[in-house]
Amino acid sequence: MTHWKVLSAVLLGSALLTACKSSSNDDDATVTPEQALATKLAAFPMEGVELPFTILRDDLIDGKTEAPFEIRNGGYGSAMTAHPSRLGEFYAMTDRGPNADFVGGEYGSGKSFPVADYTPRIGHFRITADGGVEQLATILLKRPDGTPITGLPNTSALGGTGETPYNPDGTPIVVDPTQPFDAETNPIKLDDYGLDGEGLVALRDGTFWASDEYGPHMVHFDAEGREIDRINPFTADTRTRINLPAEYAYRRANRGMEGLAITPDESTLVGLMQSTMDLPSKAVRSLTITRIVTVNIATGEIGQYLYQQEKPANSNSEMVGLSSTDFLVLERDGSFLYGGPNGAAGVSPNAQKQVYRIDLSTGTNLETVALQPGMVQDPDLGLTINGKTLEEVVLDGGWAALAAVGIYPVDKTLVLDMVVEANYPHDKMEGLWRIDDGHLGVLNDDDFATWSTGGVLEQKMLDEATIDAGRLYIREVDLSVD
Repeated sequence: MTHWKVLSAVLLGSALLTACKSSSNDDDATVTPEQALATKLAAFPMEGVELPFTILRDDLIDGKTEAPFEIRNGGYGSAMTAHPSRLGEFYAMTDRGPNADFVGGEYGSGKSFPVADYTPRIGHFRITADGGVEQLATILLKRPDGTPITGLPNTSALGGTGETPYNPDGTPIVVDPTQPFDAETNPIKLDDYGLDGEGLVALRDGTFWASDEYGPHMVHFDAEGREIDRINPFTADTRTRINLPAEYAYRRANRGMEGLAITPDESTLVGLMQSTMDLPSKAVRSLTITRIVTVNIATGEIGQYLYQQEKPANSNSEMVGLSSTDFLVLERDGSFLYGGPNGAAGVSPNAQKQVYRIDLSTGTNLETVALQPGMVQDPDLGLTINGKTLEEVVLDGGWAALAAVGIYPVDKTLVLDMVVEANYPHDKMEGLWRIDDGHLGVLNDDDFATWSTGGVLEQKMLDEATIDAGRLYIREVDLSVD
């Protein structure tokens, strides 16, 4: 039995003994929420528990097996966050819906959306006393007028990168699906409210902030999922009250604002970019330089910091706030420990699925740094040095070139390695849940159990017999703050 399970059992036994001794006439003695949580943690299996799912459709033919396969909902692992007041409960969010790379399309490269009208959503879950996970509610995300959003790409004016949405048969998704494509009368359907959600925080007033891979956007939703505010880099977007620095519009396609946290006082949002931005072009992609942005919700004050990845082009997939300066960062690669859909050829013994603790106060705030000769705060590219973006500086001279002018990334310390701790079989470790000071929940994104090879849809498999599914793991981690 692990230490935390022993501790949980001791706490529960102590609670029950105390209740019995409190009063022989006290029939109303109750277990505290903390004691109830300890019971649930003690019952939770080390191998994790699959989240419940339903079937969205099962009529498509798997490109490998040539048999029908399931597209599941599922898909809740793109982000997760603690319920702000109920111990043992959490929220998890889907991304834009089932999708896969589509190649050879008549209207350019893009994505296949086998459920084109899918509405991104937030699920409300809790762990149960018998070691399971129960879904309590579903919140569909909506426009300000209350109509459901889709996960379809934004237009180019709001961060769209030219992805064309296709049906699985290769036809483009159009405004009127009952009629054929016509560039004038029935164009390809895009959605400026479309969200590819990847980061989530839940506030004490019942509302949510979500970040995405499109704009990137930070969107504020009320308790029913209706949009009430928005932050992005696009000053022409009339929906915004605060704008991110313009350089965030250079996000790499499908690697936008993957993580989102909020400080404990709920004053400041903290967004984390997944990988090196195309700042100013794709030439800098294979680097370890990534960015963190802070936004004071009341004042609009912006801060910016650098995070150094362990490997070039890694993915920063989640962020959790511990204090005003301390945060968790989930950093991973895209490999499968046991091969996943690629079988034996894809086995990756060095797969990386790790959680780091960072301290923003140890990094240089790019918004307030003292400008040395050659440094300029460019209105489009952000801080530049001799006309080059920070990404270009690292490309040319490494991190030492930034240190030479007093610019440093935040300090980071490894706190959890899920390959070591759990033989983590999934490619996408994307959800973190701070349960209490000593326990961390970890959730994968199962991609709605959908995969593609060469642009052809198929079931997403972990091995020959196991379909990938959203699975919650819980591990002991010291998350206390001095």
